[in-house]
Amino acid sequence: MTMKRSIVIKSFLLLGAALVFACVVSARKPLKTLIITGQNNHNWQVSHLVLKDILENSGLFSVDFMISPEKGQDLSNFLIDFTPYHLVVLDYNGDNWPEETMKRFENYAAKGGGIVVYHAADNSFPQWEEYNKICALGGWEGRNEHSGPYAYWSNGELIRDNSPGRGGSHGRQHEYMMIARNSEHPIVDGLPNRWSHAPDELYDRMRGPANIASLLYTAQSDTATGGSGREEPLVFTVNYGKARIFHTMLGHCGPTYENNPAMQCTGFQVTLLRGAEWAATGKVTQKVPKDFPTSTYITYRYDYKEALPEGVK
Repeated sequence: MTMKRSIVIKSFLLLGAALVFACVVSARKPLKTLIITGQNNHNWQVSHLVLKDILENSGLFSVDFMISPEKGQDLSNFLIDFTPYHLVVLDYNGDNWPEETMKRFENYAAKGGGIVVYHAADNSFPQWEEYNKICALGGWEGRNEHSGPYAYWSNGELIRDNSPGRGGSHGRQHEYMMIARNSEHPIVDGLPNRWSHAPDELYDRMRGPANIASLLYTAQSDTATGGSGREEPLVFTVNYGKARIFHTMLGHCGPTYENNPAMQCTGFQVTLLRGAEWAATGKVTQKVPKDFPTSTYITYRYDYKEALPEGVK
């Protein structure tokens, strides 16, 4: 798929929308947020910083990090207190957490915590049953039919397919069309039914408990790019007790902070922010920005600090 062109969004073009948004967020304290990272088969050294800037520059969130020891090192002291946080963002794919941290995370979710599952975090912990329910779908790390059904969109409905086979794959990175499947959900309310996403991985053949609450966006995984040939669920909420969980498979991190098209895509940033606010509060107060992509134009925010004008807190 080739989009007609891309638009580089400069800070002065965002000024009007940002000022309106700043008025909304200025009257309340930022939502306390924890990003968990430190191990990943992806470039977590960049992604966690980008996630922080996207979230904090919106004026809605204040972000702390919990960075694990390196893979293969002792994690026995990797103990996390989730209780202060409105939102937990998962940017982790690595060694098992200590049992105490796992129990605390399950308790946080069970009591109604807000959670964002970001990209390869859904690869992690294939044997942790509750974590896989929190993600709804996952891939790789030995997942197969014993992990749960495949889930994909076909003939106007979400199919849960128990066929045997591996869980998790993707073709080459490319631009693709995001298609809304629930335009009434607060996260996507007012956004285009179709919008063009920057070059990114397109996860397919994902499988798991498939306890999707609201399927928000799918994309066609084209066999021409090495994909499954199916319409794959990429952005959704998860049905897990009292928790509010937003899962986005978008946003494969680039090699550097500056060269990072999938995370610089305005569509990724806006859906992340709206999903994060909904997960933390159950509401979305953000207006649809004028620079949101269309079905023919991809738009980028190359400077993550352009989300608000200088001086706005």
